[in-house]
Amino acid sequence: MCLQGKTIVLGVTGGVAAYKAAELTRLLVQQGAAVHVVMTEAATQFVTPITFQALSGNPVFTNQWDARPANNMAHINLTREADAVLIAPASADVMAKLAHGLADDLLTTLCLARTCPLLVAPAMNKQMWEHPATQRNAAQLRADGVSVLGPASGEQACGEVGAGRMLEPAEILAELTAFFTPKHLAGKRVVITAGPTFEPIDPVRGITNLSSGKMGYALAQAAQQAGANVVLVSGPTALAEPYGVQRMDVQTAQQMLAAVQAHIADTDVFIAVAAVADWRVAEPSAQKIKKQAGSLPSLAFVENPDILATIAALPNPPYCVGFAAESENLAEYAQAKRAKKNIPLIVGNVAQTALGADDNELLLCDAAGTQRLPRASKQVLAQQLIEAISQRLG
Repeated sequence: MCLQGKTIVLGVTGGVAAYKAAELTRLLVQQGAAVHVVMTEAATQFVTPITFQALSGNPVFTNQWDARPANNMAHINLTREADAVLIAPASADVMAKLAHGLADDLLTTLCLARTCPLLVAPAMNKQMWEHPATQRNAAQLRADGVSVLGPASGEQACGEVGAGRMLEPAEILAELTAFFTPKHLAGKRVVITAGPTFEPIDPVRGITNLSSGKMGYALAQAAQQAGANVVLVSGPTALAEPYGVQRMDVQTAQQMLAAVQAHIADTDVFIAVAAVADWRVAEPSAQKIKKQAGSLPSLAFVENPDILATIAALPNPPYCVGFAAESENLAEYAQAKRAKKNIPLIVGNVAQTALGADDNELLLCDAAGTQRLPRASKQVLAQQLIEAISQRLG
């Protein structure tokens, strides 16, 4: 994973959003990063250093005169070991200091002394964010090579609504992951299908399957982090929209095909991950079908369109990647499916252990043979698969 083994200095400044930095710390550690927290004096008015020490497992620094380092130079020691400095939340005050090269506390001093990248996630009232001075400072930071993450727009602690709200911890994590991810798909357009489809029988019943959408959503996020412009066409799932990805919600196979066709123009890569129902009821009932003792409803079925084969048969198709969920003979059935649909790459997995799970193992099948991706989280597999696709694209 992109953050595994990375050392991140997390700067926390004064503001209500400081409480979100605790969750961000937890997420960073969960991703395998070593986190060293530096707090401004104002930040300690909102969250205690003990909280961050417990979550990070490392001592927390709040004072530039901290005598714990043998050389009394925390501002040097912390940055020389860091892969990045991330300030979240970044107040208007600290952004102004950074833009003008001021260094009057530990956090601003280490930012001036750093040799690694700096990222800031602004958090402030909308008037403060929109003030010309803050906008000048943000522009100066960008010009100096600082990555400004957000801010988002929404309800603020003051009760007002507008731009200035700090990105959510998961969104900042996605931005930081993208920062470290090689841009193998930079400038590419990718369309991905994910989740199950739902084919109605009547207003309350339907045909669906156990797909959770987790693999497709992980691929959408991984492709976005690799620099692609991603459209995710999703069947019904309980998953949050991947950060930075355009999601189109559909229900049936026919709706999914229509959504894909509407976005397939100028697409470089099409990844069909969705578990699409093979059949649908020919004439769904407009009313709930009532149960009658001794009698079963008579349902006629018709075949659903083959979305992947339809896209692969276009005059100038994108690079098409399919998924094969099989219960046996994985390599044989996957390769047969690849040949039938006339696509360059198909990804096989065992349905019994893949559907709904958080981890998986994959078998990549192309004309050259097969390649196994050992069991790992679907996020890790998604990153590996996106890299494998980019290598095949050349």
